[in-house]
Amino acid sequence: MKDGITVKGILALTIAGAAVAMDIVCMRISNGWILFSLMTGFFYSLCGNGGGLYGFLTGLLIPAAVLGWLFLFRMLGPGDIKLFCVLGGVMGPESIWHCMGIAFLVGALLSLAVLVSCGNLAERFRYLADYLEDFMRTGIRKPYYKKGFALENIHFTVPIFMSVMLYAGGLY
Repeated sequence: MKDGITVKGILALTIAGAAVAMDIVCMRISNGWILFSLMTGFFYSLCGNGGGLYGFLTGLLIPAAVLGWLFLFRMLGPGDIKLFCVLGGVMGPESIWHCMGIAFLVGALLSLAVLVSCGNLAERFRYLADYLEDFMRTGIRKPYYKKGFALENIHFTVPIFMSVMLYAGGLY
């Protein structure tokens, strides 16, 4: 565990916090915010206690390479992947692995809680099975999520923000 909150932690928390607010209010993360955060992270990495150019680029590319396939199947939005990329540039390659893992764990727990509390767990498993069967039969990638407002369509920026809070607090 680290001692105290760092500038890097505050920067990551600010980036993720603004992104979750945008996602909840506007249903998307502004590309302007992503670009501003990317430039801020880049300059921070080159100055002060940042990870340098190599750490910035490596941290930036890991989420794109690892999570890109989830976008292809519309299981993860492009804003979430871009947010992970920006955070990877700020946090560095080692910490972004932890951030992604914790965010997916928190997201799974939140999703399970929503599904159990709404009583539609079996329905969602049928939806997944039908989705996979349809893809295997046709080869066509369609969005996985349900259109419109559905309680099980969680904003993944929330688990990302929760993971970044743990990072800023010194857990990893």
